[in-house]
Amino acid sequence: MSKSDRPNPLLEIGITIIVPALVLMKLSGAEQLGPLKALLLALAFPIGWGMWDGWRRRRLNWLSVLGIVSTLLTGGIGLLRLDAQWLAVKEALVPGLIGVAVLVSNWTRWPLIRILVFNPDLFDVDRIQRALVERRTAVHFELRLRQATRLLSGTFFFSSAANYVLARAVVTSAAGTEAFNQELGRLTLLSYPVIALPSMAMMMGLLYWLARSAKALTGLEIGDMLRTS
Repeated sequence: MSKSDRPNPLLEIGITIIVPALVLMKLSGAEQLGPLKALLLALAFPIGWGMWDGWRRRRLNWLSVLGIVSTLLTGGIGLLRLDAQWLAVKEALVPGLIGVAVLVSNWTRWPLIRILVFNPDLFDVDRIQRALVERRTAVHFELRLRQATRLLSGTFFFSSAANYVLARAVVTSAAGTEAFNQELGRLTLLSYPVIALPSMAMMMGLLYWLARSAKALTGLEIGDMLRTS
């Protein structure tokens, strides 16, 4: 992945989290846009970002696709004025399903850890595989990948449970109201420090553990294994 293809994390946070939250919290009153228009405008930012990012890369990132689907589900709950508990279910459903898929993949030939963490965008996979074959430690590394897959599924299950608890605590008003939009905006802002940052910390810890394991089994330095360009 070239530097021009890498997303700007601050810009992405601004467009997909901060701006939608401010729209929901500040423009949902009857004297502004109103609940419906404010909800549609807020949802347009993450959906538009996901579609633009896919067009820019000439391919859709699966995380962007999940983000778009999740946003559309949130919009559906708001437009159909479903009970707020369905928002909590939706918030838990996406990471929960990913966690199940990751765990189930552990019993297949290709555990999803190879796609989500141990992939050519992060690691020099070919160089690592050659070193494993030379040192006859490929089987040991495969066992480490299986263990890492179980740990990775745990991070998604944590996110699922935390999403549900936070959504139930923050969003209590009926969908389609100004209060629902404002609570949804607060949920959007809180989800980053309360859920996303701890999940990222766990992912970074898993990445470091996997790199340390690969170092011990390949004899390569971590800097030599990581993809730098």
